[in-house]
Amino acid sequence: MATTLTKHERNLSAIIHASTFSKYFIPFGNFIFPLILWTANKKEYEFVDYNGKQALNFQISMLLYSIVASLITIPFFIGFLPDLFDWNFFGFHRLSDFNNLNVHISSDDFRFGRLFWPAGISGLIHLALIVINVVYTILATIRTNEGQTFKYPFTIKFIK
Repeated sequence: MATTLTKHERNLSAIIHASTFSKYFIPFGNFIFPLILWTANKKEYEFVDYNGKQALNFQISMLLYSIVASLITIPFFIGFLPDLFDWNFFGFHRLSDFNNLNVHISSDDFRFGRLFWPAGISGLIHLALIVINVVYTILATIRTNEGQTFKYPFTIKFIK
């Protein structure tokens, strides 16, 4: 990296990192905007080239981790699907029981129980990925704007 960085290089690199937050407003904005900014400026500035690669690799890695976390729960949901076609599953066979007003809650009556564990674990993994994404993107934006190089953790190098 060059020892002296211009304010334009630092700002552009910080904008590349911060533009990944556009995913909350525009689908795939976390890939589109950094990619446009990086490809337009990567040949002119070495610092921008490095930061563009870091930001894109991190976003691709987070997407991959999210897909893997979602795929882990698929077998549990597939095992749950046959029960959906059993009308007794939803309790329709006991609609007339409400006239007796015999209300009791038992864990045996709660048929969704086996679904919540994998969905809950996957949800916690997704929540952790969101927190990691937000925290490290903010850190990268701040450090890059100060002229420091930042290397994201948990990143697979797709773009070298």
